[in-house]
Amino acid sequence: MQTDFKKIAERIKYLREVFNLSADEFQSALNLPAEQFRELEEGKVDFTFSFLNKVSKYFSVDIAELISGDEPRLSGFEVVRKGEGMPLTRRKGFDYLHLAPLFKDKSAEPFTVHAGYKPEETPIALSTHDDQEFNLVLKGKLRFKIGSFETVLSEGDTVYYDARLPHGMAAYEGDCDFLSVVVKNSAEASEPKLIGESAAEKDSDALYKKYVTPILGPDGRLASLKFHPPENFNFAYDVVDRIAEKSPSKPAMLWLSREKEERIFTFAEIKEGSDKCANFFLSLGIKKGDKVMLVLKRQYEFWFSVLALHKIGAIAVPATHLLAKKDFEYRFNAAGIFAVVMTDDPHTIGECEAALPASPTMKIKIVTGPARPGWLSYSEGFEAASSDLKRIENGIDETMLMYFTSGTTGYPKIASHSYGYPLGHFVTAKYWHNVDPDGLHLTISDTGWAKSMWGKLYGQWLCEGAIFAYDFDRFNAAELLSMFGKYGITTFCAPPTMYRYFIKEDLSKYDLSSLKYATIAGEALNPEVFEQFYKATGVKLMEGYGQTENTLLVGNLVGTNPKPGSMGKPNPQYDVDLVDSEGKSVKTGEVGEIVVRTGEKPPFGMFKGYYRDEKATLAAWHDGVYHTGDVAWRDEDGFIWFVGRTDDVIKSSGYKIGPFEVESVIMEIPYILECAVTGVPDATRGQAVKASIVLVKGKAPSEALKKEIQEYVKTHTAPYKYPRVIEFLDSLPKTISGKIMRKDLR
Repeated sequence: MQTDFKKIAERIKYLREVFNLSADEFQSALNLPAEQFRELEEGKVDFTFSFLNKVSKYFSVDIAELISGDEPRLSGFEVVRKGEGMPLTRRKGFDYLHLAPLFKDKSAEPFTVHAGYKPEETPIALSTHDDQEFNLVLKGKLRFKIGSFETVLSEGDTVYYDARLPHGMAAYEGDCDFLSVVVKNSAEASEPKLIGESAAEKDSDALYKKYVTPILGPDGRLASLKFHPPENFNFAYDVVDRIAEKSPSKPAMLWLSREKEERIFTFAEIKEGSDKCANFFLSLGIKKGDKVMLVLKRQYEFWFSVLALHKIGAIAVPATHLLAKKDFEYRFNAAGIFAVVMTDDPHTIGECEAALPASPTMKIKIVTGPARPGWLSYSEGFEAASSDLKRIENGIDETMLMYFTSGTTGYPKIASHSYGYPLGHFVTAKYWHNVDPDGLHLTISDTGWAKSMWGKLYGQWLCEGAIFAYDFDRFNAAELLSMFGKYGITTFCAPPTMYRYFIKEDLSKYDLSSLKYATIAGEALNPEVFEQFYKATGVKLMEGYGQTENTLLVGNLVGTNPKPGSMGKPNPQYDVDLVDSEGKSVKTGEVGEIVVRTGEKPPFGMFKGYYRDEKATLAAWHDGVYHTGDVAWRDEDGFIWFVGRTDDVIKSSGYKIGPFEVESVIMEIPYILECAVTGVPDATRGQAVKASIVLVKGKAPSEALKKEIQEYVKTHTAPYKYPRVIEFLDSLPKTISGKIMRKDLR
């Protein structure tokens, strides 16, 4: 395998330009003759190790990045098999294999070197570099010279020397293979790792054990699961109603209205309310298989309605109140919506009504407020309905729920879920959220998003824990923080954006003593957010990853000591892997697409497919493998680190740059509230790094601020990652679900 010298030269030149160095200045810094420097920068002559070593040190870039364009990421260990490694084929007869190309912050550079023999006697070329070096002859003989001393080393012989002295080597009487370890003079010791605490089992008679058996490893952490639900499993009957029989007065939900009216619903009240709601729906002609859209914000009627639909076999299709006319029209027709249960918000009702003329399947309209022309009153129908409901049978594989995806790359698709889906959230609640049956859990999410099913219903009630719901119109960090102490919230989950607003507040003013556990998902977590929240609360943010199409795929489960910025490890519920473009598992430290190997029987939590879109289903899920479309890498400890969507990776001047890597550094700057990094076309580099930035209140954008941000990035990560283009915005473009639409920023 030959090294692409042109690419290496391009990367070196790009670094020089990043630091605004002229060719003459850089040549002088490296102490090279002008002609030699020109040929090296143009990739016309051999790149000696000494030259690459000088460049990597000068720019604080790993030598492996210069050679391959990939950033080393491993920090614990790296195994390289015989004959593998990263090649650096030199033109003067030395073929190098770097033996630790993916290990970051190395205190040494290890190589195996093949030296080709040249029969003619030639002087040994001497060079220097500011390190120490060790050579071990593996095969053949090696002429070695240092200063005026020269000798021949045979197989098994070694030499250790100060590489600042002029030195060189050549094969003798035939080809020679030797080990070369370049030891840096500035090595630093690594920090010891901490061991996480184990989770205590305190639910020996838990209801969930009827349907799933968690199997723990010797360390007390979740190792695997066995699911054993009945074929007619129905979450509404078999979980909610059973808890109501077992513990009728146990709180299920503490609910606050927009006006902060408090209501506590017991499991008995949830059962009765869902039964009454089911009979109300049945009286209107809503039946098994009908699609019913729920646009209910965080109103308590949502919980009655979704469980009622589960009970009668109709398909629940939750949606956000932020939809406009075109959004309603698309969703009504794409899903074949038969009925809608709507919040009493006049604007949302108006947008919905505007979509009705082009929505022929829509027949029934229900509103939670007073009756209005063309709309039935939810409260009137609910009050008049009987609470006596006989069980309506269903199969566990029948469709129960549909959610529209985020739509970051096109029209939202419809992910269909079966009656077995709620069981998929057992791990979400018990081993990620760490829900306490005697605690109070809050997940921030509108019920129109799948995240609400992750944290406001299935897993939490399967674990018999109570949920906290506040039907706010607009997120207010200070207002929400005050509720932790007032209501005793014990576990909490929110997207990174919410935590960013939290850490901009003075957290010392709030009573957060009840908070025992905090999780984070929805976007990649910037380490700066982790550190600031931990510093203020003593609670580590446990990141997780999953999609509308599934449940928690990767997470920092209970007992894990998290690595800030990592999504955690694969959930034992799923067979998660990282693969290349050919579907082969990538090596540790290499970037690959996150996939789930599903085999013949998909795991609990996986969707059934995209409704009415077989093409999209087959594109994402084929040959027993589901493709998430997200890319990440796995470190030597098994932790997975998010990079971006498959089309988000930036390729600039031969370097591959993950947007999240740059965003994490930018977010360390105190006056930056949000940022998104994308690649934009660049005639010279292919793509240039662009940062779209939202500043905190009171900070004004300027050209000087752009340069300050650029310099910060240059000095806090590999300098080739710095954003050449910076754009200040009042807000980032987002989907209705709040996810950044990077395609609009490119």
